[in-house]
Amino acid sequence: MNAKTDFIDCEVGYDIPALPGMDEADIQTPCLVLDLDALERNIVKMGEYAQAHGVHHRSHGKMHKSVDVQKLQESLGGAVGVCCQKVSEAEAFARGGIRDILVSNQVRDLGKIDRLAHLPSYGARIIVCVDDVANVTELSNAAQKHGTILECLVEIDCGANRCGAATTDEAVGIAKAIDAAPGLTFTGIQAYQGAMQHLESYTERKAKLDIAIALVKTMVEALQAAGLPPGLVTGGGTGSYYFESKSGIYNELQCGSYAFMDADYGRIKDEDGNRIDQGEWENALFILTSVMSHAKPDQAVCDAGLKVQSLDSGLPVVHGRDDVTYINASDEHGVIEDRHGVLRINEKLKLIPGHCDPTCNLHDWYVGVRNGKVEVVWPVSARGKSY
Repeated sequence: MNAKTDFIDCEVGYDIPALPGMDEADIQTPCLVLDLDALERNIVKMGEYAQAHGVHHRSHGKMHKSVDVQKLQESLGGAVGVCCQKVSEAEAFARGGIRDILVSNQVRDLGKIDRLAHLPSYGARIIVCVDDVANVTELSNAAQKHGTILECLVEIDCGANRCGAATTDEAVGIAKAIDAAPGLTFTGIQAYQGAMQHLESYTERKAKLDIAIALVKTMVEALQAAGLPPGLVTGGGTGSYYFESKSGIYNELQCGSYAFMDADYGRIKDEDGNRIDQGEWENALFILTSVMSHAKPDQAVCDAGLKVQSLDSGLPVVHGRDDVTYINASDEHGVIEDRHGVLRINEKLKLIPGHCDPTCNLHDWYVGVRNGKVEVVWPVSARGKSY
């Protein structure tokens, strides 16, 4: 489903948490709510930044998993396309009309490779990452079977210690194999340093990126010397984009969380020591929750527990309140410290999730709100598309 959803036969409270035109006060909880004004400002700001620094921005679909949000990033922010992490996720975006898709990951299962090679049939440019020469033959065979072209990036391990070629010899060898393989095109380098994105200190993040950028520069020079200059050098995230964009090496950013923000990203500091959720980016994504019990005078219980949020990056923060604190979660309940007994039954609170990506993947819908009214309801198009 996408923005054309007509909501026929959708019952509020069973199929869907709200319908366009409803008052914000009537939204069923718990659910994901988007502040559309804040979201749009974040998207425009990133687009203007990328343009001003002469780089492209490819937004990260694994964060929101939404065709509708992606289309907003392209129309308002000039995003050139989307990053996905899995083939099924990429297929959801291709079926939804997104026409430039990078699978910023390796694909090795032959069944998945076959589906990947079919995706250009939807009219989409498809790019995939490679860090093993053996994968080149697998991709080439599938592309030839479907009569399609797959573009390939050599992934570089630039500090995450996860996937990617670690030496220039490896990178050049993979690039040469891609260049020689029928059905494949060597497009460039994937160089994302994910391990440092959430380091709170700007100085510590910069030190990690300085090392990564030097390594990527060496890789680029080696590929150029081999007659295979990379047309695309892509990477960067919400915690580092200013480093990559000023490097003179990268020409594409892959920022994702900037659009929604979460509590964990909000804690990292900019160059002046300020939290990035206090000026750089706005919180646009919230878990809307309701108080369901206040049996204890100093403790309220809300309806947002573990089943509607990921706590891998810590507990959520109650937005706009310093008098109450979310302190614990079980399957269906959230415990809120309320020392002064200020909360009332059915009172609604907005929670800033600790980590937006896995939290969004737990929900079917986004409820977009403006001026106290539900303006849009968007499906989480690629929810559960993890294969």
